[in-house]
Amino acid sequence: MLWQWMAAGDFSTNFTLYLDGLSVTMLGVVTGVGFLIHLFASWYMRGETGYSRFFAYTNLFIASMLFLVLGDNLLFLYFGWEGVGLCSYLLIGFYYSNRNNGNAALKAFIVTRVGDVFMAFGLFILFQQFGTLNIQELLVLAPQKFPEGNLWLTLATLALLGGAVGKSAQLPLQTWLADAMAGPTPVSALIHAATMVTAGVYLIARCHGLFTLAPDILELVGIVGAVTLVLAGFAALVQTDIKRILAYSTMSQIGYMFLALGVGAWDAAIFHLMTHAFFKALLFLASGAVIVACHHEQNIFKMGGLWKKLPLAYASFVVGGAALAALPFLTAGFYSKDEILWEAFASGHRELLIAGLVGAFLTSIYTFRLIFVAFHGEPKTEAHAGHGISHWLPLSVLIVLSTFVGALITPPLAGVLPESVGHAGGEAKHSLELASGAIAIAGILLAALLFLGQRRFVSALAKSAPGRFFGTWWYHAWGFDWLYDKLFVKPYLLLCQLLGRDPIDRTLGVVPFSVRGGHNLLSLTENGRLRWYAASLVGGAAILLGALLLA
Repeated sequence: MLWQWMAAGDFSTNFTLYLDGLSVTMLGVVTGVGFLIHLFASWYMRGETGYSRFFAYTNLFIASMLFLVLGDNLLFLYFGWEGVGLCSYLLIGFYYSNRNNGNAALKAFIVTRVGDVFMAFGLFILFQQFGTLNIQELLVLAPQKFPEGNLWLTLATLALLGGAVGKSAQLPLQTWLADAMAGPTPVSALIHAATMVTAGVYLIARCHGLFTLAPDILELVGIVGAVTLVLAGFAALVQTDIKRILAYSTMSQIGYMFLALGVGAWDAAIFHLMTHAFFKALLFLASGAVIVACHHEQNIFKMGGLWKKLPLAYASFVVGGAALAALPFLTAGFYSKDEILWEAFASGHRELLIAGLVGAFLTSIYTFRLIFVAFHGEPKTEAHAGHGISHWLPLSVLIVLSTFVGALITPPLAGVLPESVGHAGGEAKHSLELASGAIAIAGILLAALLFLGQRRFVSALAKSAPGRFFGTWWYHAWGFDWLYDKLFVKPYLLLCQLLGRDPIDRTLGVVPFSVRGGHNLLSLTENGRLRWYAASLVGGAAILLGALLLA
């Protein structure tokens, strides 16, 4: 404990940092990968207006993430959580003169705030039930106070899951991530590899003791991850923007981490988080090099033949793409993803295993579709390779870490997270490794068959009625934006329009209007004519007399 942060009545919270194997792993990912991204950004952002502002935002981004992973108190963690959200808004909308960028930043901010509200409710429930938000105390008190499946604990973990899916772009709060590509490419690398989207995975892993006491919610975590990874895989198949393809791949890979958490494979989830940070940072930084070389063109079908002109970017995409596709034995992604699939099998979650294998097949196809279309075929644009140590050094380091060398880095999680059921594998595990490796290779071969050469079959399929239907549906990410626009955005704007007309004041205005009208009516009787007054007296007397007789 460093000092007391705040106190109000019986409530007090301390400024406490907690260092264990989990926070050390996250610390290494955030600062190590973050440093390489910053180094590359010094080359990428050269000559840009707002250069200093960019690095002020990115360093605040890193600092907020460090607050998040080092905090020993959920309230302090929430402080870093909100800081990350604010910085993502500032960086996604960095080019604020473009209105679309501002809209993308606002969308990311609002959608993630929805999840943050749920997370806040979770903190309220936990404090009301336990009287503390200290994470270590909660992990000790929860099994002592509540049995497995307790209602309050279920509600609290469900609310925490709501926060996690918002930050980590999982269903149903995943719609912001693809639009977040509006920011500079190093920002995308930061969000997808070192910060932001990993926060939800970290939150669930850090609160593992609470989720194990709410098995239904833990099961839901796995289902959310499985569904997200498959839907994101199909969406990535038809994208044409190089960064949006990588964005949907991130959504899918975070889905694998959620799947791992859902089956109790805590170590595997964090291991994949680490290896994913290596190859996803590599892919985004390499895409930044490609975008700069191609005069900020992002449509892969307007590139082509880049492997000769951009050899380092090509090597980065081949190695990073192989790791993303989990090419067997040679890449870091294979070892971490295979561990997740094995844990799903060993824990009896066959449906989640099937989803993971389907996702692996889709990943291989869309990853090498990008590589074959952008780097092979006929050149369609002029390109010039980047130079300088701040350009080639981060890419070179990440290339090495994306190979099996990265998998040799073992997160020090012993004693921090529970041991998974499939910790010790055997012949069945090796068989699954071979099966998943074969699926990855099959996806790569299919991508080569479809996208190397004339691509006649793909063109014919895209022009067919089913191809147009599914292509449009998947291109728009299964229509979630359209659905949310109809269900939430349009009704909200209509409500704002109605309230803007002030119907309450208008309704209340009937009272003074009636009084004023009555006053004007009575004032007509005050005309100074004697016979009018006499008639009024007689009329009034007749009314009173009639009322008395009727009574």
